[in-house]
Amino acid sequence: MYLVSNIGAVLKSIYTKESDALRAWLKTKRKEKGWSQRKLASQLGIHHSIIGKIETGERQVNVVELIRLCKELDANPVKIIEELMSESYISEPS
Repeated sequence: MYLVSNIGAVLKSIYTKESDALRAWLKTKRKEKGWSQRKLASQLGIHHSIIGKIETGERQVNVVELIRLCKELDANPVKIIEELMSESYISEPS
């Protein structure tokens, strides 16, 4: 029962409008460079399936990974975070 509860919590945190927006932004940035998932993965030194899983929402990105992804995509990680917050995707604590 405990395991099932944790899985439900993880699934809820993965499939949020914030996560959807971040994934869409990353995919757009990758395509703007004209790169395939394989090309981006190669640049990062990871298996291409990881990029696919990130873009489909099967896997979340941690802060360090976001920074590495942004570096390869010539994007500022702070800017995307600010954009997400300004679009009210992420509610600020009260």
